[in-house]
Amino acid sequence: MRNFVPVKTGLETLILPAGEAAAGAAARTLAAGGLVAFPTETVYGLGADAANAAAVAHIYSAKGRPAFNPLIAHVPDIAAARRIGRFDARAMKLAEAFWPGPLTLVVAKTEDCPVADLATAGLDTVAIRIPAHPVAQAILRAFGGAVVAPSANISGHISPTLAAHVESDLAGRIDLIVDGGPVDVGVESTIVGCFETPMLLRPGGLSRERIEAVLGAPLARPPVEAGSDDSQPLAPGMLASHYAPRADVRLNAQDVAPGEALLAFGPARLPGVDAAAAVMNLSPAGDLDEAAANLFGYLRSLDAKSPRAIAVMPIPEVDLGEAINDRLRRAAVAR
Repeated sequence: MRNFVPVKTGLETLILPAGEAAAGAAARTLAAGGLVAFPTETVYGLGADAANAAAVAHIYSAKGRPAFNPLIAHVPDIAAARRIGRFDARAMKLAEAFWPGPLTLVVAKTEDCPVADLATAGLDTVAIRIPAHPVAQAILRAFGGAVVAPSANISGHISPTLAAHVESDLAGRIDLIVDGGPVDVGVESTIVGCFETPMLLRPGGLSRERIEAVLGAPLARPPVEAGSDDSQPLAPGMLASHYAPRADVRLNAQDVAPGEALLAFGPARLPGVDAAAAVMNLSPAGDLDEAAANLFGYLRSLDAKSPRAIAVMPIPEVDLGEAINDRLRRAAVAR
């Protein structure tokens, strides 16, 4: 499963504003085996019919994504989720508390789970989410089946929070982009493995603290973090090098070196900032929700300046800061 499939290019990528017509066009495109990018509350997703193995393969080729990295199946409601996954009491508790929303649950497949094996990377589990975004909901309901949808970007690139980001990466590789404006959350969904002991597989748009409050117990951590891009992850987004700009990323910066751009956080000014190649502040007020919403868009904007490197100020490791720091660490992995 380490092999890549050939990239299908040369498509005419249609861009439609969100609305009833776009939802209908998206449903028809998905049913025909095409690829549709659409907004969720977290980031823009690149959707394909979850039951169509050829369409799923096209996602991997369009993104240049390793085929061992599983995909999240998006469905409109809990009834649809239970048709593809088996939910124990704790999984149902989380689903009822946080769906629709930025939470993905990894559960055992049902016996007749229609999700293509390629989308689950050969695992006996399936990752499921019910998105809250009205555009995503309209497309899912118009289509009537599960839609697998990783982030709508070239694999390893910065995740897209605007339709323009999708167009920049994937124009000519996919069939349709539904433009629903900027997303709200700005980092991908939190992923919880509903195993014997519930496990936080990826921090994201829903904080660990809120999940643990519902469970009444702490979430376990994976026994072995994805240490290299050759290991098979338990869930989407666990590759070591991920969400990466072209420029090197320097974390926990206490100053700005000549030629560097600065991704700032909070009101403090770092030494050397006046000579920075570019500066963008995730949240001058130090608000982690605002920082999460701005993260990927600001990384893209700074990277477009072709700096020597991107220096990143420290982000508190609390609430959504855990997800932000996870993405930044993966962006900073040597490539």
